[in-house]
Amino acid sequence: MHKIHRLFAALVASAALLSVPVALAQDAKSKAAPARADAAAKGKDLYSQAYFDFMLKQRTAQGQPDTPELRTAVRDELNTRELLVREAKRQGLDKSPAIKTEMDLTSQTVLVRAFMTDYLKAHPVPEDQMRKEYDVIKGQIGDKEYKVRHILVDKESDAKEIIVALQKGEKFEKLAERSKDTGSKDKGGDLDWNAPANFVKPFSDAMIALQKGKFTTTPVQSQFGWHIIQLDDIREAKVPPYEEVKPQLAQRMQGQVVEQYLKDLRAKNGL
Repeated sequence: MHKIHRLFAALVASAALLSVPVALAQDAKSKAAPARADAAAKGKDLYSQAYFDFMLKQRTAQGQPDTPELRTAVRDELNTRELLVREAKRQGLDKSPAIKTEMDLTSQTVLVRAFMTDYLKAHPVPEDQMRKEYDVIKGQIGDKEYKVRHILVDKESDAKEIIVALQKGEKFEKLAERSKDTGSKDKGGDLDWNAPANFVKPFSDAMIALQKGKFTTTPVQSQFGWHIIQLDDIREAKVPPYEEVKPQLAQRMQGQVVEQYLKDLRAKNGL
């Protein structure tokens, strides 16, 4: 994936709480019994029709075709589940405090997911807000990409020493072997093409100020250490179009809706 696309995806990454596990297991292939229980084999299924309809709907929503084979697999799994539940209850496992707690929490998870799904349906993110957010992120990325390399060291004195060596004509690629950035030192310090937003501000500010083919004559300090930066090239940025990133934008902004709702709910209840 192009770095600009990855950056855009990172900027629109959503908070959690938008997806939670489904309560009923969905592993029919691994857990279905090799043959139906006797009762089921005789046509007496042990489960309710609601269970069957729910599980069949799940499987078809996942892309499985509604075939006689799928229906048989669902029946097998539901019958096996019921037999195992009965055996578990017969052994008193449903009375175990730890298991009861886990069951309660699983039930809560399903209810929370259903509530949040309904809440988001009732509070959709308007299209114009998503487009405004797209424009903001597009502005953060900028209209140019920069191909840079750097050398990162711990001490300013070391950085100054490297700059002197560069000014004397030593190759940047060779001096990059002294860099503590293990991801780029073996590539001559090459960081490939990036938008300024990919870097911390001191680095990006220094990078933008450089002319193509030049390096910083003063060490650049960031939280990572001291950088010597060389600008190899500049080109127009290729920002992904709105429609391509709309799903990520929607997810990000839905996360903001959820976050605000939870904040208000907690405040309302004194938390």
